[in-house]
Amino acid sequence: MTNVLDVTRPSAHVARVWLNRPDVRNAFNDDVIAALTETFTGLSKDEELRVVVLGAHGKAFCAGADLNWMKAMAGYSWDENRADAQKLADMLWTLDQCPVPVVGRVQGDCYAGGMGLAAICDVLVAVEGATFCLSEARLGLLPATISPYVVRALGEQASRRYMVTAERFSAVRAHALGMVHELATPETLDARVDEIVATLVANGPKAARECKRLVRDVSGVPVTAELRGETARRIADIRASNEGREGLQSFLGKRAPGWLPQA
Repeated sequence: MTNVLDVTRPSAHVARVWLNRPDVRNAFNDDVIAALTETFTGLSKDEELRVVVLGAHGKAFCAGADLNWMKAMAGYSWDENRADAQKLADMLWTLDQCPVPVVGRVQGDCYAGGMGLAAICDVLVAVEGATFCLSEARLGLLPATISPYVVRALGEQASRRYMVTAERFSAVRAHALGMVHELATPETLDARVDEIVATLVANGPKAARECKRLVRDVSGVPVTAELRGETARRIADIRASNEGREGLQSFLGKRAPGWLPQA
């Protein structure tokens, strides 16, 4: 199981998690699901961490389910299918709940379950030639476990089309729909990801985590008196925190904040 992912720590603040099954286009199986769950559970507890890059080795980002895994599932009972699907659902939730920003690096085809991985990323960078596909309906299946994240990232109307048609669509189209944030060439992909990582590392570590949580908590919620009060409390909390005070003082003093190396 340990070889299905390649996890590196170029610094205390950055983790890079690579799908590492290029020979099968980084397709999912039980080992990949377990490894991703275990890895992100551990990373989520790391107080030094500020950003995770999620990428893949080889030509494809993720082709969906592994063929041998699908063959095994074909003989499963309902209860076995339910338990198997629950593991995938729980893995996606674990990645989605990662407290630090996750930057997705899509260098090739992103199909089915791979769309779920891409959809949980807070910032998604893709090469212009990458192809996306919610291919489940073509096999008589549903993109059920990935649907909460895909609909959120792709939008309801686009999800209606691409889930029911199982059409392939380009990274350029995904960018126009808002799922992909940045397009790059194969030659500039890593440089653009690195730029985004550097931007995230430069931000207040607590503020970045709280910004991610804020978006999740206010999205789709009516602007009630309770919500207005909650948002006011949150800004007061961080203004009064050591990080907030340091950030304001460093800005006013025209110096780098304490969470960055001093010149």
